[in-house]
Amino acid sequence: MNRSSFTVLFCTLFSLFSFGQSGLFQHTETFTRQDSLRGSITPERVWWDLTYYHLDISVDPDKRFIKGNNEIKYKVLKPSSTLQVDLQEPMKITKVTQNGKELIVRSEGNAHFVKLEEKQLKDKEYSIVVHYEGFPRVAKNAPWDGGFSWRKDGNGNHFVATSCQGLGASVWWPNKDHMYDEVESMDISVRVPSNLMNISNGRLQKVDKHDDNTTTYHWGVKNPINNYGVNVNIGDYVHFGEKYNGEGGELDLDYYVLRDNLEKAKVHFKDAPKMMKAFEHWFGKYPFYEDSFKLVEVPYLGMEHQSSVTYGNKYMKGYLGGDLSRTGWGLKFDFIIIHEAGHEWFANNITNKDIADMWIHESFTAYSENLFLDYYYGKEASADYVIGTRRSIANDRPIIGQYDVNSEGSGDMYYKGANMLHIIRQLVNDDEKWRSILRGLNKDFYHTTVSTKEIEDYIIKKSKIDLTKVFDQYLRTIKIPVFEYKIEGEKLKYRWNNVVEGFNMPVTIIANNKEICLKPTENWKTKKIGSKEIKVDRNFYVKSKKM
Repeated sequence: MNRSSFTVLFCTLFSLFSFGQSGLFQHTETFTRQDSLRGSITPERVWWDLTYYHLDISVDPDKRFIKGNNEIKYKVLKPSSTLQVDLQEPMKITKVTQNGKELIVRSEGNAHFVKLEEKQLKDKEYSIVVHYEGFPRVAKNAPWDGGFSWRKDGNGNHFVATSCQGLGASVWWPNKDHMYDEVESMDISVRVPSNLMNISNGRLQKVDKHDDNTTTYHWGVKNPINNYGVNVNIGDYVHFGEKYNGEGGELDLDYYVLRDNLEKAKVHFKDAPKMMKAFEHWFGKYPFYEDSFKLVEVPYLGMEHQSSVTYGNKYMKGYLGGDLSRTGWGLKFDFIIIHEAGHEWFANNITNKDIADMWIHESFTAYSENLFLDYYYGKEASADYVIGTRRSIANDRPIIGQYDVNSEGSGDMYYKGANMLHIIRQLVNDDEKWRSILRGLNKDFYHTTVSTKEIEDYIIKKSKIDLTKVFDQYLRTIKIPVFEYKIEGEKLKYRWNNVVEGFNMPVTIIANNKEICLKPTENWKTKKIGSKEIKVDRNFYVKSKKM
């Protein structure tokens, strides 16, 4: 049995036999070989390390057709002769070449196995060129169900954009479509009708005008970039920008918006430098000074494309004019500017190795929303906001997905995850220390891919608190801890229930208008408090039950 087939069988069996008392790892999905080919580090992926892409394509908005090639440079980690490239149907690979010679390609669904003829020597760098074309999948509900969004603006001009998180970048261009291996640098060349512009990641290098009334825009990315963060945005754009003096020196903030929206954007995008100031405070230096920071208007809500954050929040505060926290604080900022730009630190700088660990992206970035509020409006405002978002928590399945099969966990990775981080801040009980941990994550894991274990171990080490059971409880179960208590005279009896075995998270209660830190376990404990009534500190995402 090969590795991919074993992964499918293991995940299926694991889902059937993993219903312990603690509720850990309660997954019931089954997966196909295609899921494993996409989601695992296959033998045809593991032997080579990405170093460079040059994606060079033409986009025909009238026909909704793209054609071009991707040069893939790689370093050999150990010799092999078969290389996996991913491209999803209905897109088609027309040929693959190495040193100008066409190679044999065996396709299995969305995975394509290239037979290399040249001997691949360890530590040497080689390249292949993958030629392809087709009518890419149309986004059904971008950015969640993505692909290409083909729209028109109010003046009848084409307005086109890509989005492919989860679905995968291979929905529209050929690449090594797994999160664990980020390309070190990239060039992006996109040819479009001359009445339109293309905006992609990094900095604009040059513009070539052609005799057939088309223009090619060449963009260069100097930093490592994840595949789904690569984007194409085509429209009747106008540009404005500003300079921001940040921790890394002078940073270009560039904005590309539809022509008719220029004046409103000049007012509304003032949230961008405010965001940069708050997040450099909390998370450290913006990770992509060499590539600038851009906001680019698109025909869908928006997404965290690296150095090319897309924006479609209709120039409203909040989330399309609404407040996700229902507290009023969510209307103090444009949700898409703050949330999607927060991903520059958590998703683009620090990237999960496996999409099962996508909470690393979304929990920290959802948490960044209330840290933005903390910076400008104070700690109570930020607490109001993150606590208010608990109404969006479903507790339907664990936050962590299944590994090696391209499986995301629950959408609770946003606000349940954010509330878990808010709890950890209370446990650290030292805001400067907590800030140093957040900044340290972005410094010590700078431009790398990480696992949940690495993040957990880092926070545990730097906080000097054993948070193992906290992570287990909130990331790996759907249970909310219940603080059970009895008051007998002046004594409080208390314990944890509905928790993983060994759960011992401290919690703060309020009695007689004083805060008291308790250290409950699953066994009853007693403390003299001299009060008939208590309440659990609202900053802890737990339930309480008077027995």
